[in-house]
Amino acid sequence: MSGPKSEPVRWGILATGGIAASFTKDLLDMADAQVTAVGSRSPEAAKRFAERFGIPRSHGSWAELAADDELDVIYVATPHAAHRAAAGLCLEAGRAVLCEKAFTLNTREADELVGLARTHDRFLMEAMWTYCDPVIRRMTDLVQDGAIGEIRAVHADFGLPGPFDPGHRLRDPAQGGGALLDLGVYPLSFAQLLLGEPSTVQAHAELSPEGVDVNTGLLLGWDTGAVALLSCSITADTPMTAAVTGSAGRIEFPRGFFHPDHFTLHRPDRAPEKFTAPDGLRAYQREAAEVMRCLRAGERESPLVPLSGTLSVMRTLDKARAQTGVRYPADG
Repeated sequence: MSGPKSEPVRWGILATGGIAASFTKDLLDMADAQVTAVGSRSPEAAKRFAERFGIPRSHGSWAELAADDELDVIYVATPHAAHRAAAGLCLEAGRAVLCEKAFTLNTREADELVGLARTHDRFLMEAMWTYCDPVIRRMTDLVQDGAIGEIRAVHADFGLPGPFDPGHRLRDPAQGGGALLDLGVYPLSFAQLLLGEPSTVQAHAELSPEGVDVNTGLLLGWDTGAVALLSCSITADTPMTAAVTGSAGRIEFPRGFFHPDHFTLHRPDRAPEKFTAPDGLRAYQREAAEVMRCLRAGERESPLVPLSGTLSVMRTLDKARAQTGVRYPADG
């Protein structure tokens, strides 16, 4: 689609879980967005979700939602093990897609989705809200302008205390379980936003009896000499902070670095400088706003969340999983 901002962008929601509900709530508060349809593999679940949020149409299959011609874009909110199938179905039906993170289970699946988007000439974006955050964008501008000199180290973590029982999706290899793809994708994406794809990847993880990672550490290296120390866990409540250290200063993010409301710039012989969010939008709304901007402009991918960056992160995730011994059925 392309057109003036006065025309609402019509959204379809694929899946009816918690993240789909959160995204839908935020869309409903945006004047230029319209939630038009929801689809699920369960007709009953789709109908309940539609009634809950006042959505005009519900579809009892992904294929029916993908075939709905009154949609401009579909948000894929399934667990990531189903992203390849769900997003692929939508792209093949000619729909633009915003697909949750982790984008897919592995690089092969990610390459296939990007290929489908290009074959069908359709918009595709990973729902990495961090990249759409104005606080994060302000930080990257400062770094690029040399505010902290040359980056020497990035530190970031994301952990939840659990416990998650063996039947939970985070413990299930068939659903892409483990800390790395669900949580580690945030600190990894943060580091690669600043430094690009690392030249070396070292990973260590504790595995569950089911064979997924539950406590994982990454040491990444770049040819510039920069390093990143990242961790993720589904067995510990980590600080969830981030820091970027340069040769002439550092930038620190508080808890919740992946959707921050501020950061602090520290430089020698200067008072700390605090930078805060310039708008009142919520995290889901920021990524939705970027999707709608792209659709109206006729762009096939977002310059804020480029597909090349998504593929780069997936390659690093694959390398880390290979070192920790985590394999999914979809890996073949």
